[in-house]
Amino acid sequence: MVEPERIRPLNRLPIRENAAYVLYWAQMNRRAEWNHALAHATELANSRGLPLLIYEGLDCSYRDASDRLHSFVLENVPGMEAGVRALGAGYLFHARPDPSAPNDLLYRLASKAACVVSDDYPTFIAAEHNRRVPDKIGVAYRVVDSSCIVPMAVMEKREWAAYTIRPKIHRELPKYMRAFDHPQVRQAWDDALLPPGTAELRTHVSAGTVRNIVDTCRINHFVNPSIAYTGGRQMAAKHLQVFLERKLSRYATESGQPSKHATSGLSPYLHFGQISSLEVALAAKAHAEEHKLIANEFLEELIVRRELAFNFARYTENPESLAEVPDWCQRTMRKHATDPRAYLYSFEQFEQGLTHDPLWNACQKELLLRGVIHGYYRMYWGKKIIEWSRTYEDALGTMVRLHDVYALDGRDPNTYTGILWCFGLHDRPWTERPVYGQLRCMTFDGMKRKTDVNGYIEGVAFMERTGKDPYRI
Repeated sequence: MVEPERIRPLNRLPIRENAAYVLYWAQMNRRAEWNHALAHATELANSRGLPLLIYEGLDCSYRDASDRLHSFVLENVPGMEAGVRALGAGYLFHARPDPSAPNDLLYRLASKAACVVSDDYPTFIAAEHNRRVPDKIGVAYRVVDSSCIVPMAVMEKREWAAYTIRPKIHRELPKYMRAFDHPQVRQAWDDALLPPGTAELRTHVSAGTVRNIVDTCRINHFVNPSIAYTGGRQMAAKHLQVFLERKLSRYATESGQPSKHATSGLSPYLHFGQISSLEVALAAKAHAEEHKLIANEFLEELIVRRELAFNFARYTENPESLAEVPDWCQRTMRKHATDPRAYLYSFEQFEQGLTHDPLWNACQKELLLRGVIHGYYRMYWGKKIIEWSRTYEDALGTMVRLHDVYALDGRDPNTYTGILWCFGLHDRPWTERPVYGQLRCMTFDGMKRKTDVNGYIEGVAFMERTGKDPYRI
């Protein structure tokens, strides 16, 4: 049974009697496995003797919709549908091709539902939908946290750093870090239950039709799909398996070395909910125990650091605002706001990777090509944008915008927390310097001492030259 602390009703409407089905709206957890929200919807359906319908949509009007993001979502659909059908549920996927097309399919499906269940997610479009839809849906609307291992609601306030949330998470982990059996739907699905005219809106997706669907949507066609990542549950599982077999043993010593490629590569799949952090954590723990490895560093990042980011996003009014960083950060930025900048770059120069710094340019080109930047170098990437922008607000806007347009793991609690970390969030005051003030400074020479800068730059240059990622799985 899904833990009650994962479940939040977002309106006071009752569960509808004499309904045709229970509806699960998959916004962020786009998977049929290890999904507490889908499990809760199944439990509701079974308790009322109803079938279950899963609706998954892909709108063309979300911020910076592009070939890259659309492709990654669409590549997951065939596996999602197969998993849903195996549970005995119905599935309707709809890709809305044009902003002028009707956008009421959710409401039409909800008109025959006993209850709408969706994903509890604290940022981007899901957070906006979960604020706006419950008062308009006309039926009970619940959201379920299937993104975090320890549910967000267990932490009742905003935590200020990893050291404050870590003991609380570790205290709760034994209760939540366990496998759960996903229930089967007892009442068989029949498409005849769909409201009139909705079955015709189903978008049929296969590996061979993804490109055609993308091409017909009114989105940004200048941001190409990633050369490194293909979307889908099966690809997420492959990344996990490769990580366990080839990288976990060296994660503790080499994950901070971007040229060593010792990280999991799972951030896009975690962001789009194509794999569960709970599943990943249990697999890493089991593999480490079986092979006498240490997985503590990886689990720290996956659980403590990631769930600190979700905690921040949940208890923050605007996770994209400098108003959310601590007071000492605000003071030091005010003090150094007028400091001269040695270099100033426009957004277009940042976007194209046209600075004087070859490492920064390589980081930006990795984002353009692969849709991610290695976590350690992403810190450096962000710090330098602060140093080379007219204002701190301009720097923040550049970081957010570049992630929105190009990052497969953007718009995520981790994204916003990582960006604001550059401005002092979850950090401490350091020795005062020009421009940075007491914010932590990162330098090219420091990167050269700590990492193989030349190896990384050469690797990105190869990808730029060939259009291929040699480490693609």
